Order: sequence, then structure tokens, then C-alpha cells
Amino acid sequence: MKKIFSAISGGLFLGLLPLLATWLMMGSCANIIPPGGGLRDSLPPRLMLANPKDSSVNVKPTLITLTFDEYVSAQDVPQNLIVNPSMDIAPLVDYKLRNVTIKIKDTLRDNTTYTFQFGESIRDVNESNIARDFTYTFSTGKKLDSLSYRGKVLLAENGKIDSTLFVVLHKNLTDTAIFKLKPPYYTKLNGKGEFTFRFLPRDTFQVFVVKSTFSKKYDDSTQSFAFLPYPIIPGNAKRDTLYAYKALEPVVKPLSIAAAKPGAAGAKDDKRLRYTTNLESGRQDLLQPLQLRFQKKISRLDTSGITLCDTLFKPLKGVVISTDTAGKIISLSYPVKENQMYRLIIAKDAITDSSGATILKGDTLKFGTKKEEDYASVRLRFANLDLSKKPVLLLYQSDKLIGSFPLSSTEWRKPLFYPGNFEMRILYDTNGNGIWDPGQYPGNKKLPEVVYLISKELSIKANWDNEVIVEL
Repeated sequence: MKKIFSAISGGLFLGLLPLLATWLMMGSCANIIPPGGGLRDSLPPRLMLANPKDSSVNVKPTLITLTFDEYVSAQDVPQNLIVNPSMDIAPLVDYKLRNVTIKIKDTLRDNTTYTFQFGESIRDVNESNIARDFTYTFSTGKKLDSLSYRGKVLLAENGKIDSTLFVVLHKNLTDTAIFKLKPPYYTKLNGKGEFTFRFLPRDTFQVFVVKSTFSKKYDDSTQSFAFLPYPIIPGNAKRDTLYAYKALEPVVKPLSIAAAKPGAAGAKDDKRLRYTTNLESGRQDLLQPLQLRFQKKISRLDTSGITLCDTLFKPLKGVVISTDTAGKIISLSYPVKENQMYRLIIAKDAITDSSGATILKGDTLKFGTKKEEDYASVRLRFANLDLSKKPVLLLYQSDKLIGSFPLSSTEWRKPLFYPGNFEMRILYDTNGNGIWDPGQYPGNKKLPEVVYLISKELSIKANWDNEVIVEL
């Protein structure tokens, strides 16, 4: 009987062994394998410990250790790290596991608050979440400086933003400081063109905007520059707007063109004067004069040899013929009618370019004009327009100026205008010369004329009366 019971018990035990093993394996696996399908880590690294502590006073560290709550890296430090006040010798930044270390090679000044702003440099290893604008600060004196200064930078010529610009502060108040000295404080713009200085001392500063990413000096007049015409003391709630301009346009070296060799292809055409026109599919724009465009400068023009006629070849009176300042475009202005045909007769030898090329024989150009229904009527009503600043409406397409219109009232109307989408800008033409003027520094410290960019795009439909209220 005992043997039978023992056999049954042994068999039962052996039968339970696989179940017991499976249960143990499940319990063991649950301890070492995390569940799948969890939420993605979207939190940036957080500072857990710093040595010296963040915001410490009476310290002059040569090594700073920042410990975060997860493994981190420090990427593109030279492009991101901003140290204020600036150091002559850049600090050495390294990282390992959860630590970021800063080795200070420069001599720290007495009674000075230092800030290390890392921009987008510090991020976690697993998901690359950025500890955006992480800042560490300490003071070599008894207290932390706590004043701030904020503002905005716009491009004076078009009202747009260039986030690659730097704002710098100089304690030296002489006009030449920005040309000769490295500024003690500087910062970058954000995507909205805004800037913020924090932990500043109570002192008087000059404010400048420069393009240089290294010296922070103004050493290239073809690069964007701005200045505030008065010094500032941090802590004031006022936010200044600076308008950047380029004093000089960069000189573009013309491409060299090899001269045609004797007997080469095209040499037989050297004496023939060629030109193009601004006609579109054989139709002239009602809002523009007819233009003849040449590759080389016109050296001789006999206007009596150029005649605009109707379809019966009757010459039209009142045609004005002119050339542009470069001498490569001949314009014929005449109040042409819509949907009409015309003839342009150019006599032999009427035009000669700088190489001596002429039209070898008389030429007749047949063309028509566009219809009024190809255009639109437009009326703009401006709100908050300051007429005392001599505003000029500028209309652009793909950064190409389509039209410039001085405004003498808060309403602007054109019975015929181009259909399409336009970017609107308002130039405050303070000197009334009809063009945008840059600033001047130093000397009389003339600020640039300001262009206000209107955020809402102007959409004009063809063969339609378009009326729009424009909010400035």
C-alpha cells in the first residue's frame, strides 16, 4: 500500500515539475525584462547635483561638475555655449555618464557673476531630449548680480528676422569700443528675433548688434550691424528694438568671359546686335513700358531710327525713349490701349553697342497688348498708418520688388494692378528720397530708415474689385 501511494505521489510530483519550472521562469523574467509598448521618454535631463552648487557665491572654481538625472552628452559646445562675462581662454567642457564637467582655464575676476548658458548642447543619450537653454551660474563675490535686459532685433530694410545675429554689451562707452574691444557680454537671438541678458551687474552699457560669430566686433561693413543711440542700465522693464542694416553691399566680382577665337562657332555673329524684350507671349504689360534688353552697353542711340506705329504703320506721337543707368535697356513709354496690336520699327544702324555691333538690317517687331481683364482693381485702407513719417508702400513677390508707391493718405487705390499674392512692407522714408537708407556709425550716428513688414499677405484676384483693410 505504501509503495502504491509512494508511486502515485512521485508521479504527481514529476507531473507538477514542468508547471513549477514555468511559474519560476515567469517570475524571474518579470524581474529583468521591462514591459514593452511604454511611453517614449520626452523629458529633458534635470540637474540633480552641482559642485560648486548652482548660484554659489564666494567661489572661484577651476573645475565644475554638473550631475543630471540620466545619462547625458554635450554636443556642439563651441557653437552653443555662451559664457558671460566672456573669457579670454574658452573653458573645456566634457561629459561622461550623468556628468558634464567644465574646466576653467582663465583667471576669474573678483566680485563677478559668471553664467554658462549651454543653448541646445546638453541632451539625454537615449532620446536626445534637449535641456534647452540650461544655465549654470556662480559669483566670485558676496552676491549674485540679478539684473536683466531684454529686447528685439529686426532687419531695417525689410522688417524680417536674422537669428544668426549677436547682441553685445560694452562697458566702454567710447564710439570706437565696438571696433577695437571684445565685449564682456553677448547673447544670441531666438527664432522670434528676441534676446535676453540675465545676471547683469548694475552698470552702464552700450548696445550693439553684430554678425561676427567669433570676435563679436564690428569689422565688416558689408555685414549686418545695429546700435542703440543711447546707453542702457539693466533692470529697466523697457524692451528696446534695434534695427540692423548693412552699411555697404558686398562687391560681386563679375564673371570673366573668354573671347571667341577666330574661326570659332559664333564668330560670324559678332557684328550682329542681338536683343530681347519684356513681352510675354507677344503681349505687352499695360503697366510697364516696352523694353529692349542688350547684353552690352549701348554706345550710340539714334532715337529717330526707332518708331512705334499702329497696324497701318502710322507713327504714334508722344513716344518717350530712354535708357537705364547701366545703358543696357532701352524703354519706350506710351499710353498703349488694351487688347491692341502695334508695330515697332528699328532702322539699320539706329543702335550700336560698346563692341561696335549693330542691327545689320531694319527690324520690325509685331506685338499686342494685354486685356484689362488680365488685371485687377485694388483698394487698400490702412489702419494706424503714420503719415508724418512719409510712408511708402512696397509690394514684393519672392523678394523681388514689384512696385513702390508713396502714400499721402490712409487709402491707396489702383484701377489696374497685377493679380497674385504679394508681401506688403511699409517704408518710413523720413528723408523723402523714395528709397531705403542705411544707418551710419560712428560719426553722426544716424539710424537706418525702418521698413515695417505686414504679416498678412495681400491676395489679388484677376478681373475683380479687391478691397482690403491693412492693420499695421
